[in-house]
Amino acid sequence: MGLFTLEEAREELDRLLPALREIVALRADAAELAAGLGSGPPSRIGGLPEFKATQARLDELMTAVQQTGAELKGLAPLLVDFPAQLDGESVQLCWLEGEPSLAWYHRADLGIAGRRPLPPRP
Repeated sequence: MGLFTLEEAREELDRLLPALREIVALRADAAELAAGLGSGPPSRIGGLPEFKATQARLDELMTAVQQTGAELKGLAPLLVDFPAQLDGESVQLCWLEGEPSLAWYHRADLGIAGRRPLPPRP
């Protein structure tokens, strides 16, 4: 996949937000269901069939996100990067679960530890 402009990444994030919110909800369901299948108390939301269905839907959503060219870098918390160029440098435009918009970036070689706020819009 190619590089995103900042505007394209922001538009793609807006399109992806419903799927990303569903991933967050399913992640919680999967954790509860897995605990119920293990040594924890049984889950009120189901058992093995529901766990398998949740896992399948998570896989489907994560694949759909990746097919846009965005990169899922973390699941808990959910972290999505959009490959881009900023001032001639390879960067990742970076969205972290809970953030209202795409407002951060980091050099491609640094990862999330190198996150910086995006420059103000002109």
